[in-house]
Amino acid sequence: MPHAASLITTLAAGFALALVLGFVAVRLRLPALVGYLLAGVAIGPATPGFVADGVIAAQLAEIGVMLLMFGVGLHFSVADLLAVRRVALPGAIAQMAVATALGAGISTLWGWSFGGAIIFGLSLSVASTVVLLKALESRGIVDSANGRIAVGWLVVEDLAMVLVLVLLPALAPLLGSESVGAHGSESGEGLAWTLAKTLIQVGGFVAFMLIVGRRLFPWVLWQVTKTGSRELFTLCVVAAAVSIAYGSSALFGVSFALGAFFAGMVLRESEFSQRAAEQTLPLQHAFAVLFFVSVGMLFDPAVLIERPMQVLATVAIIIVGKSLAAAVLVLVLRYPVKTALTASASLAQIGEFSFILAGLGLSLGLLPPEGQSLVVAGALISIALNPVTFSLIEPIERWIQRHPRMARRLDPAEDPLAALPMNTEAKYLANQVVLVGWGRVGQRIAESLSEEAVPFVVVEQNRDAVERLRTQGQAAVWGNATEPEVLVQAHIKDARALAIATPETVHVRKMVETARTLNPGIQIVVRSHNAEEAELLRQEGHGTVLVGEHELARSMTRHVLVAVAHRPASSAAGL
Repeated sequence: MPHAASLITTLAAGFALALVLGFVAVRLRLPALVGYLLAGVAIGPATPGFVADGVIAAQLAEIGVMLLMFGVGLHFSVADLLAVRRVALPGAIAQMAVATALGAGISTLWGWSFGGAIIFGLSLSVASTVVLLKALESRGIVDSANGRIAVGWLVVEDLAMVLVLVLLPALAPLLGSESVGAHGSESGEGLAWTLAKTLIQVGGFVAFMLIVGRRLFPWVLWQVTKTGSRELFTLCVVAAAVSIAYGSSALFGVSFALGAFFAGMVLRESEFSQRAAEQTLPLQHAFAVLFFVSVGMLFDPAVLIERPMQVLATVAIIIVGKSLAAAVLVLVLRYPVKTALTASASLAQIGEFSFILAGLGLSLGLLPPEGQSLVVAGALISIALNPVTFSLIEPIERWIQRHPRMARRLDPAEDPLAALPMNTEAKYLANQVVLVGWGRVGQRIAESLSEEAVPFVVVEQNRDAVERLRTQGQAAVWGNATEPEVLVQAHIKDARALAIATPETVHVRKMVETARTLNPGIQIVVRSHNAEEAELLRQEGHGTVLVGEHELARSMTRHVLVAVAHRPASSAAGL
């Protein structure tokens, strides 16, 4: 095949086979990504027949990761990242340490060297952001409190892996590497300088993006928007995502994915961020498919036959070990069971950083060849099973709720944030509004209520948000609004209205039923994401249901009618 045609054939084969196998997987009630992974195995070097260009496929997958992380950044502000730092930072670091210890411990029993064991453990400790986002998007919880915690957790993991990848060559001799290179004579002083330089680079990149980028890039986008060209706008968005990701890697040494994420975060400051997200969505979906295809291409099915017990142990560490560690850590930090289960399912897989680290460990002579095969096998199996892991969240949560003693132990009612303080003002205890959810919509509602001097109590599952509200003098209760105890603590019995602004509308029915049981005459206003869902909620009598697009259209119509009514007919006729 001519080299010039390898890109076209890789795209054609990858997309076509992914479509066919993805369709078959969906008809068999399996996730579509299982079909995408199998498509990669089919066109990979380990299976007979056509073999796609692995280098090109990997680069196309990298573009997909950039665009996907850019899209996440467009919906994830600096405030969101800081809001989850108290759980994401200690949780990610502790969970990585546990997973690394598990992986290193089991590989040491296999007779591997200390360096190889550490590389293997680290490869199993970091989850794939691409897989996580696909799972969160399919459930509509990217913008929820639990979704933001999961994304923030993985951002911390990505930052940690950037440091690991930069420092590993310098640490290779200390870890037992026998490869000869420039790093072979690295002294303690040189290692300290490498660490300091890495921290300076990462810190410089973050500072540049937050100080310069958040002013410069929205301004550039505005200038392009003024041309009125749809094509130039889309080109500007894609160019920003890819070029900033590449520039951040070249100048600051951070990963493409992390660079694209921060590019999206700074572009979020522009009022055109929603439009930018919508116009890059098709590209994100297309290249995300290529990411899964490229993962499948790395997989050699022979490892399942040659090393079945090692594969099983690897998968167990990823799906069971990491998940349990994450869940325990979140519960120790006093977050709800739902948050712990979401974090647990989010981390029950590995992906792009694992392949990069395993490849670097192999090139440095630290990781044995079978180690890379086990990492890829673990990634393939855990990614395929991740939708199943997410589907277990609801059954496990219901099972816990059916055992009150266990539920109280995991979500202790005596937590000071789970009840209003004794000195709460009387205006928050009767004739108030109970506001569920402290996201962007909830905060807008709170601003309007404050302007009208209407007292309200916030119910939120994010502990950090509740603590901040308490320090600001706002009445707030931490907990899940589906639980009667939580609404009781918000004094729902004497409330005038319940406003459900949380994006997780799957629990709306239970919230409404609980509220109506405690206060039959309460007025209820519910947020919905689409007309079909809103109509179902209305039919079931769940109060006033509002759809974002409909309310925006009504508001614009009112302004247009006011403008027309105040404009003289003669001036309109003269146009």
